[in-house]
Amino acid sequence: MTDVKAVFIYTTLPDANSAREMGEALVKERLAACVNIYPAMRSIYEWQGRLEHDEEVGMIVKTVPGRAADTARRIGELHPYEVPAILHLPVTEANAPYLEWLRQQTRTV
Repeated sequence: MTDVKAVFIYTTLPDANSAREMGEALVKERLAACVNIYPAMRSIYEWQGRLEHDEEVGMIVKTVPGRAADTARRIGELHPYEVPAILHLPVTEANAPYLEWLRQQTRTV
């Protein structure tokens, strides 16, 4: 299997403001190099026996494998949901200049 070069962590949030606040915290704390926020998403799911239909925003957090666990932990701390989706998506191929930038942005000082 190919080595994991980067990790995208996917989560959803109730609104753009909470996603922006979380994204800014993750970048400032160097847990993420970049955060993409995708607005206007409709989520349909069952929660506590009821079928729910909610507007949410999606967020992809870009980080390195060595920081993924800490990043996911921090997402859980900042997340407003009782049971947030925090999904790790391994990236096995990426262009070298981007990977170098990703490493530099998530480097601990």
